[in-house]
Amino acid sequence: MSGTMAGTGSFRCDQCGYILTLSGGDTLVDCPSCGGKAFSRASLFSSPRFPREQKAREMSPEQLAAWLTEARAQLQAPGDYLAYADGDSTLTVALQQEWTRVGRSLAADVRLDDPTVSRRHALIVRQDDGVRVLDDRSLNGIFVNGKRVEWSVLKDGDEIVVGRYRMHFLEHAGKPAPPPQAGAPLQAAG
Repeated sequence: MSGTMAGTGSFRCDQCGYILTLSGGDTLVDCPSCGGKAFSRASLFSSPRFPREQKAREMSPEQLAAWLTEARAQLQAPGDYLAYADGDSTLTVALQQEWTRVGRSLAADVRLDDPTVSRRHALIVRQDDGVRVLDDRSLNGIFVNGKRVEWSVLKDGDEIVVGRYRMHFLEHAGKPAPPPQAGAPLQAAG
């Protein structure tokens, strides 16, 4: 059924169980989780709605520094990025538009399919005077460096919590960042 008009409803990937929710004119795409092309109609009553639910991974300061170094190593071109862990993968998303939508909706630029994330959860706004994150009327709110905010100007390394996801705003100037010195304390942003 991949690529055909599917109609309104929920569809489960036959390979991994990932759930896609479509409305009216949406097209059924390949599974974002495993790339599968076979789907069946899903029932909200026969199985869990969000099978991949898990809590945000807590990291020690040393683990966070190592993870941020790994995320920065993935950055190719100069610019602004969001980096976050999804399971064992580190994902980086280039912020190339003036407005980047973050949420559970199929229309989101950064799509996070998890019940702790609202359909329209947050907006990342890039303008000449800086980059900001805005709460887009989410149920669970957004947190920047541990503080709940309606909006906040972002600086390199800032942590943004959206549902269970801990995202980090990264600025890449095109040259490799110096490795952190062993035993050096981490500076808290904010």
